[in-house]
This record gives sequence, structure tokens and C-alpha cells, in this order.
Amino acid sequence: MKLELQRRINKVKETIASTNTDACIITTSVNQYYLCGYIFDGYLLILPDNDPILFVKKPSNLTGDGIENIRKPEQICDFFNKYNLSKINRILIESDVMPYSSTIRLQEALGNPELINVSQTMRAIRSIKSEFELQQIRENAQIHSKVYEQIPNIYHKGMTDIAFQIELEHLMRLNGSLGIFRSFGEKMDIYMGSILSGNNAQAASPYDYALGGNGLNPILPLGANGAILKDGTTLMVDMAGNYRPWMDDMTRTFAIGDSVPEIAYKAHQVSIDIHQQIAKSSKEGTACTDLYNLAINIVKDNNLEPYFMGTIQQAKFIGHGVGLEINEPPVLSLKSPDILKEGMAIAVEPKFVLPGIGAVGIENTYFVHNQSIEKVTLCEESMLTL
Repeated sequence: MKLELQRRINKVKETIASTNTDACIITTSVNQYYLCGYIFDGYLLILPDNDPILFVKKPSNLTGDGIENIRKPEQICDFFNKYNLSKINRILIESDVMPYSSTIRLQEALGNPELINVSQTMRAIRSIKSEFELQQIRENAQIHSKVYEQIPNIYHKGMTDIAFQIELEHLMRLNGSLGIFRSFGEKMDIYMGSILSGNNAQAASPYDYALGGNGLNPILPLGANGAILKDGTTLMVDMAGNYRPWMDDMTRTFAIGDSVPEIAYKAHQVSIDIHQQIAKSSKEGTACTDLYNLAINIVKDNNLEPYFMGTIQQAKFIGHGVGLEINEPPVLSLKSPDILKEGMAIAVEPKFVLPGIGAVGIENTYFVHNQSIEKVTLCEESMLTL
């Protein structure tokens, strides 16, 4: 693991050199974990020609070489002589995520260096996974599939969508789910995933997920809304694959009863067809916009455009990267500049929303290889009946 962490640190050092900056300070939990293997309250200072230095506020029992306990950022410069450091003139920070007040205070504490944003660069670095990281996702996907296979056992006639979700969350936790669903960006609050049934699948949401839902309360307008699961509708399950630090993403859809209209089965099969075509067409070097257009053309050929990725509000992407956060690069959208690279893990989620019926479609996670992509969410894809 030491070599794995050093490899990641070296990528940040390469970024320091390529941006002609003096250092990089990391403060966010996800990047601290990525670079250190643990999380602390404080500042990870990465220098181009020295070992990293941790300035730690909490926990107080974190000790060792290169670890300095501080109470406030103003104390950081007090240690410069100890490490033979000179004044920092240009520094990389995570300004997409750091609060403005914290950013200004840190800048002043360091003698007002020029600040350069490293948030997107860190996301790009994390988008290429090592074999260790891919194995974490693979193990995660195996547990995720095992949990989904038990879904028919927790459903009973007359239950509400939120009652179903609670039972599924319980099953998830019993199988080792970490609970928290890590994501990047504003308006991305969610707890363990989303359940959508019936017309609730049409509800537009302010959140940047593929589909919405009214939720139980306006404070969290997303997902299950407490409606009874009715015969003739569908139940879409998009719950977190967070059994390891590195996550997968997977969606499966179920028919409630035997009277779900045929169009639902047709649209669901089209989603599967899109996956199969993307799997055949993808490898390192594939443009993400080409995959989006491939999906759109299949949707048009089947006259399902009005229902693709929503009705009232249609998402303009069909997939995204996954890793320590659920929404990493690349993005599979019409105007995406992203190109698939070997080592990426991507989730593909072409979905349809049918008024009066519900959402249908599947989501799978794939690894990008040199000449192909590999599906790792190996779970029944057809629309099973509950």
C-alpha cells in the first residue's frame, strides 16, 4: 500500500511541476484518503522535492514523521525552518470545494501566495484507477449484486416505496454498506441511493442525478415519496454500491405484478440493447460524446425520445465515472470533451420514464481496457416481476 500511495503523491508532484507552482495543499476528505489512506482535519502539504507534511488539527493522536499538530492554519509557517522550506509564491488548492472564508484565511496564513485551483486535476488523476482500485470496485460490485439478488425476498404486496427502501437499506448495512453516498458538487444530497416507482419517477428534481422523484420532504426533493407500490407499475432500484471505499453504480428495474404494459418491457430491452452496443463500441480512445450519440440513435430508432432520461426534465447524459465519489470523470454527454482511458471505471445508465407506469432501464459499471470494456456489475438485467 505504501507504493500505491507514493504513486498517487507522485502524480500530484508532477502537477506541481507542470503548473510551475511551489506546492499543493489538500484539505478535502476524499483526496486526503486517496493520498494518505486516512482522513484528518487539517492540511496535507505536498512539495515537489520533499516528503509530504501533514499539519493536523484532529485527531490529536495522529503522530509520526512529517506530522505536525496545529490548532490553526497560521501555525503552518512556523514549521518552515524545520523542513528547510522557503516562501510559497504559487500554490495549488481545492478551490472548487474549500469554503471561501477558509481559502482566504489559508492564503493569508501562507503570506498571500497566488492560488491555483487543483480540484478538477485531482478528479482527473483519480479517474485513472490502479489495479488495486479496480479490484476494490470489483469486490464492491460482487456484494452489490448479491444484495440486489435478494430484492424479491423483501418485497410484499401493499408496501410503500419508502418501506421497501428501508428494508433494502437494512439489507445493505447487514452486507457491509458504509451508508454514506459520497458525491461531488452542490445539490447532491442523497442517502444510500434512490427508489422510484410509478408517476413519482416523472417528478423533476434540482439534483444533478439522472432521474428525480419528489422525496418525502421538500428539504430533500429526491427519490421515494411514500407512495404505495401498485400493480401495473415499475420499481427502479438505484441504491449505492458503497461496500468498499471505491464504489460501483448499478440500477435494476422490477415489474410490480403481472399487468405492467408492454411498452415498459420494450423500453427496458432498449436500455439493455444500448448497453450491449456501447460494450461493443468502447475502448481506450473512444470519445464519450460518440457513446452518447450511439445511445440517442438507438432511442430514436425505437421512437422513445419523449421518455429518454425523464419526461418533464430530461437529463443530458447517459453515464459517468465512478470511484471514491459516485460522479467522477468522464461524463458521457453530448458535449463532453472526455475520452475513455485505460483504467477508468464508468457507469452507463440509459433510462426511460413512462407516464403512469414508472422508470425502466438498467445501469452497469464497466472497466475501460486498451481494446474493450469489461462489465463488473454481474446481476440479472431483465425486468423481473415482484
